[in-house]
Amino acid sequence: MQGSTIDATNNLVDTSVQSAPAEAGHHEEHQDLRVFGLITFLASESLMFGGLFAAYLIYRANAGVWPPEETEVELLLPTINTIILVSSSFVIHKGDTAIKKNNLSGMRLWYVITAIMGIIFLGGQVYEYMTLGYGLTTNVFSNCFYVMTGFHGLHVFVGVLLILGVLWRSRRAGHYNGEKHVGIEMAEIYWHFVDIIWIVLFTLLYILTQI
Repeated sequence: MQGSTIDATNNLVDTSVQSAPAEAGHHEEHQDLRVFGLITFLASESLMFGGLFAAYLIYRANAGVWPPEETEVELLLPTINTIILVSSSFVIHKGDTAIKKNNLSGMRLWYVITAIMGIIFLGGQVYEYMTLGYGLTTNVFSNCFYVMTGFHGLHVFVGVLLILGVLWRSRRAGHYNGEKHVGIEMAEIYWHFVDIIWIVLFTLLYILTQI
C-alpha cells in the first residue's frame, strides 16, 4: 500500500515536470500568434496607407500647381510635431528595454512619457486644423491632406489607448515582468509603425510641397 502511494506520488511529480515545459511552450506559441496577428493587421493598414499615398501622387502628377495657392502648408508646427513623434519612438523603446530588465517602474515611466508625447502630437494636429484656413472640400489637395493626416491621427489615438492599456494592466502584480512582456512589445511595434507612416506623410505633404 505504501509502495503504491509512493509510486502514485512519483507519477504525479513526473507528470507535472513534463507538463510544465508543455505549458510554457503553449504560452510562447500564444504570444507568437498575438505578435503575428498584429503584424498581419499592420500589413493590411500599410496597404491602405499605400493606396492613399498612390492616389495623392497621381493627383499631384496631374496637377498644374501643387498645392493650389489657397491651400499652402506651413512647416514650423508640423516639424515640431514630427520631432515629438519621432522622439517618442526612442522613448517607448526605453520602456521595452526596462521591462526586459525586470524594471517595471522604469517601463511605466517611459510609457507615461510616450503617451504624453502622443497626446501633444494630437493636440498640435488639431491646432493645425483650426488654423489652416481651408477645409476638407476646398480642393483635391485639402481633401487628400485631411484624409491622410486624419487617418494617421486616428492611428496615433489608438496607439495612445494601447499604451494606456499597458499601463493599466501593469498595475496587476506579475502581469508584466522580464519574461512576460508581449503586450508591451506589441504596443512598441504599433507605435513604431505610426511613426514610420508619419515620416512618409510629412515628406509628401510638407517637405515635397515646398519644392
